[in-house]
Amino acid sequence: MSSEQIVKDILKQKRKIRESVSEKRRVHFMRYLSWRFKRLGDSWRKPKGIDAKMRLQRKGYPPIVKVGYKNKNSIRGLHPSGLIPVVISNKKELELLSPRAHIIYIDSSVGLKKRVELLKVAKEKGFKVANGGIYGL
Repeated sequence: MSSEQIVKDILKQKRKIRESVSEKRRVHFMRYLSWRFKRLGDSWRKPKGIDAKMRLQRKGYPPIVKVGYKNKNSIRGLHPSGLIPVVISNKKELELLSPRAHIIYIDSSVGLKKRVELLKVAKEKGFKVANGGIYGL
């Protein structure tokens, strides 16, 4: 079996694991009392009040963030497509990567001229670019 085939199989397994951890099974952590006050968004904030029932983990209140909710090591940090995200800023970094295993983010400090050039090279080599934007023609 070639090394490229091995990489392909590993990525396939990781995608399968990622799909099995579906959105239904994932816990949505809510901000304390966001269900009572419209002005509070439901994005997570740690409850810190001395009487906060959620901090005390009382029955009937949403769960709080804990280490036990982490994803598996093998899929943590992967792009939703199952590829490994990599930030690049020049062509030399692009040569070290595989289009089957990696998805590319172009560094935000890269200017327009160099960005367009990097996008052309990445498309020719078959890479997926996550932040290609309007220049990913």
